Amino acid sequence: MGARGASAHAHLSPASPRSKPVPKGKETISSSSLLLLAIRTMKTLVVFDFDHTLVDDNSDTWVVRSTPDKRLPDWLTSSYENGRWTEYMGRVLAYIGDQAIGPDSLREVMETIPFTDGMVELLTFIAEHKRDLDCIIISDSNSMFIEWILGAAGVQAAVDEVFTNPASIDGRGYMVVRCCHSHDCSRCPVNLCKKKALQDFTDSQGERGVRYQRRCYVGDGRNDLCPVECLSEDDVAMPRKGYALERLLSKVAAEDGASFRPRVVGWTSGKEIIAELDALIGRAG
Repeated sequence: MGARGASAHAHLSPASPRSKPVPKGKETISSSSLLLLAIRTMKTLVVFDFDHTLVDDNSDTWVVRSTPDKRLPDWLTSSYENGRWTEYMGRVLAYIGDQAIGPDSLREVMETIPFTDGMVELLTFIAEHKRDLDCIIISDSNSMFIEWILGAAGVQAAVDEVFTNPASIDGRGYMVVRCCHSHDCSRCPVNLCKKKALQDFTDSQGERGVRYQRRCYVGDGRNDLCPVECLSEDDVAMPRKGYALERLLSKVAAEDGASFRPRVVGWTSGKEIIAELDALIGRAG
């Protein structure tokens, strides 16, 4: 699993074997090459948000449980500026470091965050069907939180790449976090446009010869609307029932249903998503 912004990238397609030159006019495509091409063009990409989607809480607020009082001082919470959550989290993590709370204590707390119902089973299903499914996470959390949480559940193998704010431990032993990337989308926070992350990934995969038959976007919040609106009629938008994304998609469909292209499938449990993916890859096969 790689994390964009942390300079680690997953290469999902095997290198082609070196072959002998074929005389001009005698070029042929081997059956193995045709099979590889078919696999590359028939896969489904599953895209997850993280907070309130894979896990059933907000990882950035969960970390506050590591502090002695299990809360932040008012001067810190009042310092948040709209659209600048990552900068705010930088101050939160600095405050936590100032309380002599080290990385091991942070990790111990983060590994207790609950997964949403059925999501561990869903990630296990994806890991067992990598021939048919690629999987990425696009999240406003950070790379260390996500790595720790997935690792504690033993489901890292499901995820091919993570797009999030890169985090590291500095020389003081403090966790520090940086913005994921820069972008010019006016709808998204300054640190991350999920549509740009999704498009960048699919473009880079296309350059490697990997083109997805469909994309399934699984999310819950307002910042998941931007990437969902770039999906095509072959794709599936999967909003969590009872959350902001479901309400926004209902509003979009009512106001401009003709131009909204993906099929919408709501969910309350990862087990429903397993059933949907199982049907999709079964039809593809």
